[in-house]
Amino acid sequence: MGLALDKKWLWDSWYVRDGETYHGFFLQADKALEDPELRHWNVTYGHATSTDLINWNYLGTCFAPADEPAWDDFTTWTGSVIAGDDGQWHLFYTGTSKSSNGKQQKIGHAVSDDLHNWTRVGDGQILDRNDTYEEFVPGQWHDRAFRDPWVMRDPDGDGWLMYFTARKADIPNAMEAGAIGFATSKDLFTWELQDPVYVGGFGELEVPQVFEARGKWYCLFCTAARFWSSEAISIAGPAMTGSHYLIADDPRGPWRIAPGPALDVSVFPKRYAARIVCDGAEMKLLGFNWSEKEGGQFKGEISNPDLVEITEDGLLRLAKSA
Repeated sequence: MGLALDKKWLWDSWYVRDGETYHGFFLQADKALEDPELRHWNVTYGHATSTDLINWNYLGTCFAPADEPAWDDFTTWTGSVIAGDDGQWHLFYTGTSKSSNGKQQKIGHAVSDDLHNWTRVGDGQILDRNDTYEEFVPGQWHDRAFRDPWVMRDPDGDGWLMYFTARKADIPNAMEAGAIGFATSKDLFTWELQDPVYVGGFGELEVPQVFEARGKWYCLFCTAARFWSSEAISIAGPAMTGSHYLIADDPRGPWRIAPGPALDVSVFPKRYAARIVCDGAEMKLLGFNWSEKEGGQFKGEISNPDLVEITEDGLLRLAKSA
């Protein structure tokens, strides 16, 4: 059953390949907390390696919130890792502070030579919202969504692109305010915040992952059934919890909701925060397991991968278990 640890819950994960070895990074928390809902506020990063995405070697904790006081002294949440042109590995991550009660998310940067020991660049923070993006207002939404950075090379230039979970300001319908935020960089160190590349359809689009396949661009994301708008339901519904995707002809958009059926969803939480990992010519989907049946409990394990295929009309579909 994928990656499971006796003493820790595991959830959101991301992956990078170094030679023949896959490195998996994931959010983790001690089961001694007893209540899995407390995991979000007692989080560190775990690190494991694999050559087949099924059998994993757990290497322990590799990153954690900073000492107080700091902008990321409360939580370090979901991110991504990429190899830079400088010979280093670059981690981009979500941080929150105790001073904001974890409600105001920002984006940070750390570097490593070995994919396990990470050092913040300066104090770590590289990106914060502007007025285009929604601020936290009590009673309006449960947080200031500015998280889950996914970084990739710019296919049209020498720089880098960042996509992240956000919400657009001044959208009257809360379920239409979900956005894929966007930023650009020439060197991975200095970032310029841009307007979102996509807005609408959902209250939030979590854990985005952007990739190209067969001449099309895809933006994988996850969301809960309660965050679907009527527009999204008309295109990809019925509303369920799990992972779906946007589709475009260019990484800068315009992006659109892919027609249904949604990629990997269920009427109850089952697998969430999925990632597509390329294993040779195959695309494999991994995420964290929630439950085997409706009303089941959070399991806190990383699933075995499922194969993803591309249909003749360019849509993504689950194939069979790997």
